[in-house]
Amino acid sequence: MILEDVFCIRLKRVEIQAERLIDPRLKMRPVAVISSSSPNGSIICLSKEAQEEGLSVGMKVSLIKKMNHSVQLLPYNISLYNRMNNYLFQIVSKFTPVVEPNNYEKFYLDMKGIPSIKGDIKNNALNIMNSIYQKTHMKSVIGIGSNKLISQIIANVSKDQILRVNKGQEATFLSPFSPNVLPLLKQKSIKRLIKFLWIKKIRDIQEISTKKETFSNFFGTYSKQLILQSHGKDFSIVQPPYLRDHILKQIILREDTNNEQKLYAYVKNIGEQLSFKLRKRRQIAEKLRLEIHYSDGFKSEKIGKLESISSSSVISLCNQLFKKANYRRNRVRSILLDASHFKLHLEQTNLFDNQKTIERKIYKAIDQIRSKYGFDSIKTADIFQLFPKS
Repeated sequence: MILEDVFCIRLKRVEIQAERLIDPRLKMRPVAVISSSSPNGSIICLSKEAQEEGLSVGMKVSLIKKMNHSVQLLPYNISLYNRMNNYLFQIVSKFTPVVEPNNYEKFYLDMKGIPSIKGDIKNNALNIMNSIYQKTHMKSVIGIGSNKLISQIIANVSKDQILRVNKGQEATFLSPFSPNVLPLLKQKSIKRLIKFLWIKKIRDIQEISTKKETFSNFFGTYSKQLILQSHGKDFSIVQPPYLRDHILKQIILREDTNNEQKLYAYVKNIGEQLSFKLRKRRQIAEKLRLEIHYSDGFKSEKIGKLESISSSSVISLCNQLFKKANYRRNRVRSILLDASHFKLHLEQTNLFDNQKTIERKIYKAIDQIRSKYGFDSIKTADIFQLFPKS
């Protein structure tokens, strides 16, 4: 018998977990991810420590700065979250060929037929959860149901790390919960109507829905969808995504600084990493975005186009973008490069040695050493001073 099980993996406070993964200094500190550093910016995600200090999702930056100065404000780092999402996607894809990411915090897994291959379904869920934690130290919960809707609701409301609702038990499971757990309640008109009718539990919707004419008069075109959701029915399928090709290189400074000598050494380091990666792929990026994240939560970025994949050319462009983007005196927390829009790069050979061919021979020799012994096996003096033991 093939079980119709869909997993919903939810990673709590995924933005905070991702930030703490790349910067261990943020662990146990009150941290909030904000939409913008402007006074009208608001909190998108926050740590438990920040919540305990009175902050909440949606709170304005202007109010945060008035009431609390100990909370570390971080800009919404979409490149980091994309990179983490892709890495998590690779981890969970080892357990089933059909995976659908949902924003950054959720993954749907179609597990049809998998139990017959790999054993008990809950053991599979535990293996996935353990694999995520071992490779990222990120905590997750897993809801198991017969469809995407019910597994998502389970992952959202369950206090257990793993919970399964068997097929046929969906309506019974949902009945004691608030209607707010249903996706349709995101519609403001439906939410207002539910509140006006004093509907407190999903069981009330289930009871009213038996009177089809009355129910239709109340909810109109949404009535059929609300009936299905209140009974835990969903006919959508788990769909694998189309993933865009990016190379992301980010460096978290060991110490926040505005020292230009150190900052350009950091830029040189990630620029060399990017050029090394591009040469291995034999591709050039027609779009290169450099982001600067400051210690006060502000983000600045500039975009350019690469003309060559030589180290000197890539580093030169990175330096130009950094110079344009870094117009503030505040200390820098991290620097990120996002390369995309790739095309095949063909190098034109020359019969006679010139400066370009000599440089090409040098970085080819360096690439061979780095491929064999690791990227950090060769460093220039300025980079070695930043990472003497790495």
